[in-house]
Amino acid sequence: MKKLFIKLFITALAVTTFASCSHRLAGTWQVKRFEVSKPGEPGTSLTNIGTISFSNNGSGEKNINYKVLGVTRVDNSPFKWVWADGKYVTIESKDSDFSKTWIIIENKKKSQKWKSTDGSNLVQTLEIEK
Repeated sequence: MKKLFIKLFITALAVTTFASCSHRLAGTWQVKRFEVSKPGEPGTSLTNIGTISFSNNGSGEKNINYKVLGVTRVDNSPFKWVWADGKYVTIESKDSDFSKTWIIIENKKKSQKWKSTDGSNLVQTLEIEK
């Protein structure tokens, strides 16, 4: 009986430890909406343009494909990401519209909403869902 209790305790501890190491952002997310706009002007809004996958080790991969004004953009590249203070996500990826620091506007288990700028007056909004 004592051995059974010890085995159950170790199993429960292992499951708890591994579950607690998993970040909320880890997994594959659908890009439900990507919008680019200037304050006071109508923006360009795209829906269902692909997926972004985040791994617990700070790496990830994008599978993004969209067309704007006749120009096709394909972004199927790996990236590095950092979650900071529950307020920011930084994505580092060469030649990607998503490579920047994003401000977390909404942080739910199954949906996220982020905003960022390009350094000028363009504001990008990204909405992702699991």
